[in-house]
Amino acid sequence: MSKSGIDLESSGWTKKRLVAACQSIWNHYLFEMMQESALHQAVLLQEAIDALAIRPDGVYVDATFGRGGHARAILNALNTQGRLLALDRDPETERFARQFFASDARFTFERSPFSRLVEIADKYGIIKSVQGILLDVGVSSPQLDSSWRGFSFNKEGPLDMRMDPTTGISASEWLACVSERQLSQVLKEFGEERFHRRIARAIIQARRSTSFDTTLRLANIIATAVPSRESGKHPATRSFQAIRIFINQELTELESVLEQTLQVLAPYGRLVVISFHSLEDRVVKHFMRRHSRGSEFPPDLPVPISQSNASLRLIGRIVRPTAAEKVFNPRARSAVMRVAERLA
Repeated sequence: MSKSGIDLESSGWTKKRLVAACQSIWNHYLFEMMQESALHQAVLLQEAIDALAIRPDGVYVDATFGRGGHARAILNALNTQGRLLALDRDPETERFARQFFASDARFTFERSPFSRLVEIADKYGIIKSVQGILLDVGVSSPQLDSSWRGFSFNKEGPLDMRMDPTTGISASEWLACVSERQLSQVLKEFGEERFHRRIARAIIQARRSTSFDTTLRLANIIATAVPSRESGKHPATRSFQAIRIFINQELTELESVLEQTLQVLAPYGRLVVISFHSLEDRVVKHFMRRHSRGSEFPPDLPVPISQSNASLRLIGRIVRPTAAEKVFNPRARSAVMRVAERLA
């Protein structure tokens, strides 16, 4: 008789069989994770690696590890002296990283939002010593594809939307208490949804008779409230984006980490940022432009860059996926990559 009061032997379960069953479940989980990694295509992979201008013995930060597509390519470009620090706040990502990357002595993983970049870089003694930082911002494909994470309006699942389900409140908890006015503002600001008032009103009205605990329930209410359709786009696309950004404070996180890169990058270190919608790209564009201009001087006053207090130099033009990548990986179609270099 076990401590739990269950007689394993009389029920046909020996300890050996139980261990074997657990091992089988674990092996199946690892197989799915490997398949998921193989199917997940890192966006603008070669373009990002080229933009980082990797030194084989350099120190690099992948602040959005995901399923390690960019990280693996960075490691392939490093020699035994090179180092890669990877960050991600998703517990599933941590499990994946520790299972498939931990054996590489050049690799270190920290489960954390990237807004703690300076704190973590200081922990490892790499402040002002990093030759390149990569940010591939937004929700990852594995998060979208996992129905239980609640990011997808096409799959039934719990309405969670947290990148780290162990902290904060879920989307369903927030929708249960948010005011119509605040919800409308979130849909407008973070989703650029023109029917924000109509959708907010429909959600609040429906909330009186039912709870929002599943993705399809919310998606159907939004679809019913929207009077017209964008070609090729689900009517709940913008609303789900807005709620997700708010729940995870994504733009605040992005603004914070961008400022922190200036403290972490070594002179001539590269900052490479891939974003997927206009709100993210706007934040990145304004940050890079502001720090590449430095102090404001009269337009007719010639001032050398060494005296302008600029901290970044813009590298090239924005980069978008090729037509071939868009066909091979449709989720890459809206990606935009911007690159800047830390000035000495």
